[in-house]
Amino acid sequence: MLNISTERINTWIDRDEFKSLSRFKKANARKRQKRLFITLLVIVLLALFLPWTQNIRGKGYVTSLQPEKRPQAIPSLISGRIEKWFVQEGDFVSKGDTIVHISEIKDQYFDPKLLERTQDQIKAKESSVQSYMEKVKALDSQIDALQTNMRLKIEQAQNKLKQTHLKVTADSIDLEAANTNLRIAESQYDRYENLYNEGLKSKTDLENRKLKLQEATAKKISQESKLLSSRNDVINAEIELNSIRSNYRDKISKAESDKYSTLSTMYDAEASVTKLQNQYSNYSIRTRMYYITAPQDGYITKAVKSGIGETVKEGEHLITIMPAQYQLAVEMYVKPLDLPLLEKGQEIRIQFDGWPAIVFSGWPGVTTGTFGGEVVAIDNFTSENGMYRVLVGPHPGQKDWPKGLRVGAGANSFALLKDVPIWYELWRQINGFPPDYYKPVSKEHKNIGSDAESKK
Repeated sequence: MLNISTERINTWIDRDEFKSLSRFKKANARKRQKRLFITLLVIVLLALFLPWTQNIRGKGYVTSLQPEKRPQAIPSLISGRIEKWFVQEGDFVSKGDTIVHISEIKDQYFDPKLLERTQDQIKAKESSVQSYMEKVKALDSQIDALQTNMRLKIEQAQNKLKQTHLKVTADSIDLEAANTNLRIAESQYDRYENLYNEGLKSKTDLENRKLKLQEATAKKISQESKLLSSRNDVINAEIELNSIRSNYRDKISKAESDKYSTLSTMYDAEASVTKLQNQYSNYSIRTRMYYITAPQDGYITKAVKSGIGETVKEGEHLITIMPAQYQLAVEMYVKPLDLPLLEKGQEIRIQFDGWPAIVFSGWPGVTTGTFGGEVVAIDNFTSENGMYRVLVGPHPGQKDWPKGLRVGAGANSFALLKDVPIWYELWRQINGFPPDYYKPVSKEHKNIGSDAESKK
């Protein structure tokens, strides 16, 4: 039977007597093979004309539709040392619950009474500012008093100047009267001298007239002296007036200079107060950062840092948290060649890891175990893997996604495109062409088209 011997059983057994052996005759076998081949060829040719739904495949994972509901790492806002943990992995925490307590490691914050001492410094600086304000008020009062005194002194000096001017006028009139009396006395003396020479007057009368002439001359000289003295008084009054103005201006300028110096010092003190208040606020906020709390309701998933006494840097992650309430979505990645074929609102079929499914990518109607989705967002820039990220959310009106689905689970996505024959799809795949791109015609466009045809 193994063809080891040269003898054959064909000579010993008649195949026609046995029906089972007669079927294996060479002629019958060739006929059956030919029929089978033709049947398979016909089936394949017919299958090539079957409809095939073109699709774009993409792999991704389950995530949250809202950015704030995705898994997040809670960092330490300040550098410190871990003192106590209040949670463990898997615990549920509400918003504001304390997760971990850290202590200070910077020497400038070691003082346990740092806030109290800073508050005392603020009060001292505020008192200093108040003192400077009182000094400014006192200088303002001093300046007002100096201005009032200057005004009164100037009025007094001006009055005195007017008096001296009036006195000069009076002395000028008296001098003019003395000159008139002197001229009269000289005229009378000349007449008396002529009468004395003619013998009509006695020498005694002449001497009396001469005495009056000398008195008039002396009076004139005295009036001239008084006039000059009055004029000197006018000059002195003007000098005194200018002196009063100059002295009071110097005093007012000095007081204003002290005022502005005090104001400058007061503003510096106010700046110091503001700086200390800012420092106090920073210290107060920093003390609240020693207790790291949960930013929202969720589950503790992983502790990045562990142990007691371990130091952490500013901004370093301590623990990760998964929000309790979230809306699921799928991040799928597609090739740049397929990106123009996708648009927002497009239908996507999704197969989740862990949920059994029978997938016929070309016949979505006979596929079971997949879930519906629609494109929510498309990135405009490639990811690190060189592909474009597409965010897919649940499709409204279709079967809900599994309740046991969790963020991070794997997912295979199929974007459904145009229906074509199988032979066309094979030809496209062999030549490496992209799937056919089309957009469904909306009802509005259909109505517009039908109206146009009716008008024609």
